[in-house]
Amino acid sequence: MKQKSPWIESFMVGDLQMRCSVVTDLTTGDTIIIDGGSESERIISWIEGFGGLGPNWSTGPQNSEEMEQSGISKRNVVALVNTHAHYDHSGHIPHLLERYDVDWYLHEDDYFLQTLAKTSAAMRGISLPEPAEATQQILDEQVIEFGSIGLKILHTPGHTLGGCCLLLEVSDGPDHLFVGDTLFAGSVGRTDLPNTGGDFDILSNSIKTKLWPLEHDTVVHPGHGPLTSIGIEKLSNPYVGQSNQSNDGFIGKYL
Repeated sequence: MKQKSPWIESFMVGDLQMRCSVVTDLTTGDTIIIDGGSESERIISWIEGFGGLGPNWSTGPQNSEEMEQSGISKRNVVALVNTHAHYDHSGHIPHLLERYDVDWYLHEDDYFLQTLAKTSAAMRGISLPEPAEATQQILDEQVIEFGSIGLKILHTPGHTLGGCCLLLEVSDGPDHLFVGDTLFAGSVGRTDLPNTGGDFDILSNSIKTKLWPLEHDTVVHPGHGPLTSIGIEKLSNPYVGQSNQSNDGFIGKYL
């Protein structure tokens, strides 16, 4: 199911400025939250009434009047979806599930990692609620319809065992890919973190076999840092691109 002119917002949240993405279908109001790791009150307030500090980046309305002019009067959160289970990406899922009676989707290979979210955050002095348990799993090459929003799942292990990228196909513009910490602008995710199954060779293979075949203009939404595109990273990423340098001693960036 290809989307027409999807409304996409980036919220850079938490101590690590992790990207939480909110995607809304402007024909139905159906909305999904990707990687709800922190600042859940901020995200909820904006979704429900444009209150408080809004997104850092947006392709859509900035207030209720603009939203109504776009064709919907309110948004309806239909699912929570995660690219992986490091605490900065999943720590506030319990708060979001308290507000929204929806399923939470996560790859099964990250279920154990998710149980460590609270203790991992505590090691950095961050207090989190007891970790949520996913109610639905996502599978490689699966296409899931979350209300009127369809995502294709690409399992891309290497940063974590269950890391996935989420492809939003668009009918009237470039596709969008939510990559979590698999790929960054000019870098890739760390592979040295404990209890995650990180492996650079596996990560590199995931990127080269699953992401590089995508359209060059596909907009990449990394878990941290600026947006980029498949074409730019395929050509110039120093670790997995065509111009890649030696990876000796490289362990990636961020969590």
